[in-house]
Amino acid sequence: MTRKPAGATATLTSILIADGEDFVSRAIPAVELVYGGMAGDLHAGLTRPACSRVPWHPRETEIANTRQLSLVSEEECAEVAAALGVPTVPPGLLGANLVVQGIPGFSALPLATRLQFPSGATIFITEENGPCLQPGAKLAKAFGRKGLTFAFVQAATRRRGLLGIVERQGPIAAGDGFRVILSPTRRG
Repeated sequence: MTRKPAGATATLTSILIADGEDFVSRAIPAVELVYGGMAGDLHAGLTRPACSRVPWHPRETEIANTRQLSLVSEEECAEVAAALGVPTVPPGLLGANLVVQGIPGFSALPLATRLQFPSGATIFITEENGPCLQPGAKLAKAFGRKGLTFAFVQAATRRRGLLGIVERQGPIAAGDGFRVILSPTRRG
């Protein structure tokens, strides 16, 4: 059942959690967002070790976790699939946590945008998610096409989705409508 708050502009179509041995995520019907993300997810936590994505810190240095959640859109996954010549780009192979629908140019949403769900749970967008080789390798294996490893990076540039943190805790469920709240400095 879809629950839409007043002013809902989009829909959460899937929730996924990476609770296995790597970043690949699996679908779950609902989750409680907590400070730090989704309990049990690979990227959950208030802090994380620095990696190649933040080369200005020595690797393994403890830093604030600004990538608690990975969000992708159905529309952009379809665009990437078309560019790669594959039938679909499964969000789970990208390690996505939330799949949304109804926001054209989702990856281009301004930083500091908030996504607010009927429960009041709110996600604060911290950065665009840059494409990398690991999801490309998962797609290459899934479709039996070695060239997808590198082709994914090019095809997914500016269409890889967004990263965010939990600003307000609360439950969310697949099918929820949500509001897109632009940063006060980005409204116009």
